[in-house]
Amino acid sequence: MKLIVQIPCLNEEATLPATIADIPRQIPGVDAVELLVIDDGSTDRTVAVARENGVEHIVRLTNNKGLAAAFQAGLDACLKLGADAVVNTDADNQYRGADIPKLLAPILAGEADMVVGDRRTSQIEHFSGSKKSLQRLGSWVVNRLSGTEIADTTSGFRAYNREAALGLLVVDNFTYTLESLIQAGKMLVAVEGAEIGTNPQTRESRLFESTGGYVRRNALSILRIYARYEPLRVFASAGLVVAILALLAWLPFLLDWILNGDSSGHVQSLILGAVLFIAAIQLLALGVIGDLLAGQRVMTQRVFERVRRVELALDVPPSHYEPGAGH
Repeated sequence: MKLIVQIPCLNEEATLPATIADIPRQIPGVDAVELLVIDDGSTDRTVAVARENGVEHIVRLTNNKGLAAAFQAGLDACLKLGADAVVNTDADNQYRGADIPKLLAPILAGEADMVVGDRRTSQIEHFSGSKKSLQRLGSWVVNRLSGTEIADTTSGFRAYNREAALGLLVVDNFTYTLESLIQAGKMLVAVEGAEIGTNPQTRESRLFESTGGYVRRNALSILRIYARYEPLRVFASAGLVVAILALLAWLPFLLDWILNGDSSGHVQSLILGAVLFIAAIQLLALGVIGDLLAGQRVMTQRVFERVRRVELALDVPPSHYEPGAGH
């Protein structure tokens, strides 16, 4: 079995050596462990440092495309380089490399296709109380939407077997963690969690500037991703809410008409209710159209998976690939 540990990087020359040194090169049940660094448009010595520290594979994107794009590019390269399993970790050495066997254990045992590391965020000292609460709330929401039971849904420390990696397609431009989990739940991928530890913080997160920004961007990502996978439910629910508001707007007119026999008043309420009712119908129509498009998305994803399999059979080289140390 061949394992490739992929590390998305953006200007990580300072933290990358410690991250690489922390990754075990011998793991029970694994024949070969190789490293792949995805350089997401770094302007420092990230690539040179990767080579100096023995990284076998490098994917060098031409400019900064974002974490989700870097993750997807790395996953594609790992498959084309013959990986039977892929572990994704962060370049800031947040996650302990010694915990990689914990992630792989359910996959090696044939019990899971995808394993997400649980940082036990309530015990992380540099997380504020508000961030810990938001992490719990966010994980609860994502689990409800995806049908999974993962304690730490935003954890980037994850393992995939080859089949799970082949079917994974991330299109969100902010982060891959939420979309890949919701997608896995909807595609009935066997997902499990594994408790892991974390190393001391080396730098502040670059994904968000503040807790408020983190909440805003994650909330929008969750809504957008869920609407992509369950459009009828999302738009029909919104349409139902607007329809109820329309009935409430009509209520003064209806009460006056039924109780007093006067149908000449409350013109504003009639107009407002009519506008809201039309909006409700439009939302329902959007849900139906979205549901049809969601079916097309599923077919497109299956075509994408088949194209990946064809590329692997034809030995198509990975994009933006450069050999690392010893190649």
